[in-house]
Amino acid sequence: MKEGVTPGGIEYYLPLFFPAKTDARGAVEEPHAGPATLFDYLADDALFVLGEGAGEASETFWTQTAERYDQRAHDIERPVLPPAELYLSPEQLRGQLNKRLRVEVVENGHAHAVDAGTQPAPELPLNRKGEEPGTSLRHFLESYPGHVLVAADSAGRREALLETLASAGLKPENIESWQAFLTRHPGAGRNDEPSRFAITIAPLEQGFALTRPALTVLTERELFGERVRTERRRRRGAARDPDAIIRDLTELSVGSPIVHVDHGVGRYQGLLSMELGGMEGEFLVIEYAKGDKLYVPVAQLGLVSRYSGTAPELAPLHSLGGDAWERARRKAAEKVRDVAAELLAIYAQREARGGESLPIDRMLVEEFGASFPFEETPDQEQAIDAVLRDLAAPRAMDRVICGDVGFGKTEVALRAAFAAATAGKQVAVLVPTTLLAQQHYRNFADRFADWPVKVDVLSRFKSSKEVNEALKRLADGQIDVIVGTHKLLQPDIKFRNLGLVVVDEEQRFGVRQKEQLKKLRAEVDLLTMTATPIPRTLNMAMSGLRDLSLITTPPAHRMAVRTFISAWDPATIREAFQRELARGGQVYFLHNEVESIERTARELEELIPEARIGIAHGQMAERELERVMADFHRQRFNVLVCTTIIETGIDIPTANTIIIDRADRFGLAQLHQLRGRVGRSHHRAYAYLIVPDRKAITADAEKRLEALASLEELGAGFTLATHDLEIRGAGELLGDEQSGQIQEIGFGLYTELLDRAVRALKSGKVPDFDLSSEHETEVELHLPALIPDDYLPDVHTRLTLYKRIASARNEDQLRDLQVEMIDRFGLLPEPTKTLFALSGLKLMATPLGIRKLDFGANGGRITFRDKPEVDPMAIIRLIQKQPRVYKLDGQDKLRVTLDLPGASERIRSAQEVLVLLGARRPG
Repeated sequence: MKEGVTPGGIEYYLPLFFPAKTDARGAVEEPHAGPATLFDYLADDALFVLGEGAGEASETFWTQTAERYDQRAHDIERPVLPPAELYLSPEQLRGQLNKRLRVEVVENGHAHAVDAGTQPAPELPLNRKGEEPGTSLRHFLESYPGHVLVAADSAGRREALLETLASAGLKPENIESWQAFLTRHPGAGRNDEPSRFAITIAPLEQGFALTRPALTVLTERELFGERVRTERRRRRGAARDPDAIIRDLTELSVGSPIVHVDHGVGRYQGLLSMELGGMEGEFLVIEYAKGDKLYVPVAQLGLVSRYSGTAPELAPLHSLGGDAWERARRKAAEKVRDVAAELLAIYAQREARGGESLPIDRMLVEEFGASFPFEETPDQEQAIDAVLRDLAAPRAMDRVICGDVGFGKTEVALRAAFAAATAGKQVAVLVPTTLLAQQHYRNFADRFADWPVKVDVLSRFKSSKEVNEALKRLADGQIDVIVGTHKLLQPDIKFRNLGLVVVDEEQRFGVRQKEQLKKLRAEVDLLTMTATPIPRTLNMAMSGLRDLSLITTPPAHRMAVRTFISAWDPATIREAFQRELARGGQVYFLHNEVESIERTARELEELIPEARIGIAHGQMAERELERVMADFHRQRFNVLVCTTIIETGIDIPTANTIIIDRADRFGLAQLHQLRGRVGRSHHRAYAYLIVPDRKAITADAEKRLEALASLEELGAGFTLATHDLEIRGAGELLGDEQSGQIQEIGFGLYTELLDRAVRALKSGKVPDFDLSSEHETEVELHLPALIPDDYLPDVHTRLTLYKRIASARNEDQLRDLQVEMIDRFGLLPEPTKTLFALSGLKLMATPLGIRKLDFGANGGRITFRDKPEVDPMAIIRLIQKQPRVYKLDGQDKLRVTLDLPGASERIRSAQEVLVLLGARRPG
């Protein structure tokens, strides 16, 4: 499909030509006068849905494409094909559509509009009696005379629903599509046996019912209720927690440093399939010093993590079997214990100072939140709830909200400010630039307009008299929320009752301001917002010194910004401008040198004569700068040649292309922030990073650009921050020595040790720094347990999924992973089901203190650790009740004698034994 855009900014798609269809031998199946089109690959009964203006959009696209071809047709170095060889003309498109079934979407009240006669899906007993979904649906089927179709969101959800319904004795017919259900319905002109109750994949937002014929379509919304559906979505989104992002194996390539908790830092050498004990398995290969190699079974990838904390080339390389790793880990553990003690001392100081517990009126905050014009994402809801809990707690809040530009961090700040202001406290909103101060002031003033909350701003755009008056009212308590730059931190600024400080983009502030913020942390509630936390902030958040909330769920209909790295090429630059301007959009051209910015603007005027160009930079007079930004916002000109002053500028939804000149000179966080200036609406946005010859830029700059280009997906800010941490190093946490320890063992392992130490000291115990495989149960079922390469050929994706399966912390995470894999790749093959079963058994057995669980065709044995968490009487009862099945084998083994020929028998028997020993039953 080829993406295009109308001058009004509406995105649409036109069919591309494709090669003719061929059979298995490569011969053309059907003769064609020309190349095949998308229409040739669709069934004859395919239904087309056409929005209003589709015809005009195709005409506009055809005209624009012809114009661009004329401009590039003479480029000998990069020849382009004529439009007629790539696209259908509007006439050809209309001709094809006229032969097809189609629905035309028209305005309300159109003379030929059809009323489908649908009704809302009936309410199930679940909403009245609180029954289980399967039981609730069974009761509904008993009383409903018509046909019922359950619509699952995806293939994975269908499998999960089938399990749920089976537990209630329901077995719907599994059909491939809702069309198949309709054609088998009585009255459809067919003699097939109709499906009274069926299930299919159809991601509908809600169900519906028809009276003639009697037919009901139910979705998970009706089966589980809104609350359960929301919880499922939240769990799916919650997988992107900070620990998972830091410790996963994404971005891992052959030669990358990797950490095994038992053996230290080696170099990843890929995945290897081999047969062991007659069973096919897959192993991750790690190479250590002197060429020694370690083969890690994929079921044990929980012991492996990506090395981060310094540049890969500076990572250590340990010897397999040597004592260097043990020494490094022991030394790091000693330092970690000291850091943990110091962290707890800081916590104790904060607890001792207390901080005021604010009387938060949750009902009032919810009423205020109802004026939010969008639906909150699950991440936003969690962040808001965490902030309100912090405000109500009897200690000073210090929370970091990390989320990409436009993901709703400001709304979290608005709720916090409202809660604090209505509790009688003053709020200071601290921002790095005057332009951002003006934007926040407008946002806060608009949202608080209907409430008795007074908002004001301190900025360069105000006269001295206005500033002095505002300061007097602030000191008298007549201002509830004050927005301003670092001037708010000056000692002569007096508050009557300051309770909350909101800091936007902390990394933009200088050392002196950060020191002042440190002092504030112990005295007032502090809320920090950032898109890409600097390594030190990330480090402190990961260590638990500062609380962290991630907002990684994008707003509805938001699309990722397409990012290109390119040398300066006038033809490419011109086309980038023309594409954006042709759809009625606006362009940022970032040139970060004030001395030559006007010359650059003149050159662009010559290159793109049709552009209306304005200039903005920090050395302009305040009033002039404000006028330029306001004019750009009102679309009085469509190109803004500017410096990084726009980094935290006003939101302009129609600006959806940014060209960054000499992008190699910017930091990773800054590039990500600048890229976030575009793509603030539902239109596709583009970022062009213009760099000189690759040989002329530094190695770190190249890494930054590659990291940015590789992470285009929405919500990548936190992941980019971890890349920044790797490129620049973690930075000190509480002292200079910590950087060395992080470099020795890697940031992921360091933060895990620190987390263990803090939790142990808090509970008055001695920290346990043993992270080795001794603490995990080894599970062996003598069955193939892997993701076959014919099911998932991509090695890197297999590796990532192996790691996620091995690192799952509970049954819910494993179930969500199964659903995700089925959705992405199809029904799970048997070896993959076994792999999930191994992880499930490990989750059950590890808390019991079981060293190894080994089940085969004739039974197996369970080996316990020195001090297992198992009631000895449970073992004795097993042996007394079934002496032929269960026997003690020495001091630490329980032997099980059973006929277990297949996978299902072994898994079920292992689960039953573990439950009898005290494990929680899965599911």
